[in-house]
Amino acid sequence: MILDLKDLTTAEKQNYLQHAIAPRPVCFASTIDMNGNINLSPFSFFNLFSTNPPVVIFSPSRRVRDNTTKHTMENVKEVPEVVINIADYDMVQQVSLASCEFPKEVNEFLKAGFTAVPATIVKPPMVKESKVKMECKVLEIKKLGDEGGAGNLVICEVLRMHIDDSILDEHKKINQRKLHHIARLGGDWYCKVDETNLFEVEKPNTKLGIGIDALPENIRNSKILTGNNLGQLANVHEYPVIEPSFDDNHLKQIIQYYSLSPEEMEKELHRYAKKLLDSNKVYEAWQVLLAG
Repeated sequence: MILDLKDLTTAEKQNYLQHAIAPRPVCFASTIDMNGNINLSPFSFFNLFSTNPPVVIFSPSRRVRDNTTKHTMENVKEVPEVVINIADYDMVQQVSLASCEFPKEVNEFLKAGFTAVPATIVKPPMVKESKVKMECKVLEIKKLGDEGGAGNLVICEVLRMHIDDSILDEHKKINQRKLHHIARLGGDWYCKVDETNLFEVEKPNTKLGIGIDALPENIRNSKILTGNNLGQLANVHEYPVIEPSFDDNHLKQIIQYYSLSPEEMEKELHRYAKKLLDSNKVYEAWQVLLAG
């Protein structure tokens, strides 16, 4: 299917884009107007865009239904400050409740059952229940359009963070296993980040990976190894060599059993290498593949 977005209604664009571009982290923004009215609302058009200066951006879009603007947008124009409270799984149902379009004078802290605590350097209050709170000043608001669905980029500098001790490790860093982020997908769908779906990918830093184009042809064109597997093999900084000290009983069995059938041996070596790579044992996988 090919879609030209100019031919779609705004609701159709929203549906396809929000299902495809996901998951999106949730900014739970508390703001205040010049009369002291407090607003608390979630936004999934949100992310980190700079660390020095520390800048995050969220977008309270114009409503698709009637092209009106949200109270958060009105508030940051009047008082250019915001607390971005990170939403986690323990809060998700209350966060969703806070997204209801209550009248401006209604305090969503009360409606959604959250505890407002004073911020230390900005006027809007913080959500006590949030495990990470960021006090921010609004640097700029960039309008992206005037029609329903148009975004408004609220560009914020993070001035101070408040992090709950319960999610810190022994080095006072955030333990990713302890902060169960939520994220928005399309429609009513959310996802939860926890230990059951976490995995690590070794990042190339100052050293360069050899690249998939440098892999031997039989490995590069393997019918068994996946693109992810090839990426793991190609992320080594130097082309590996056979280590005489490498000792693996299963590898010995493959070589002995398939010694008269090189083609079948290669398939078995690739299957075994894939199993090792799926367990993130790149060194061992290379030794198996080099044995062929």
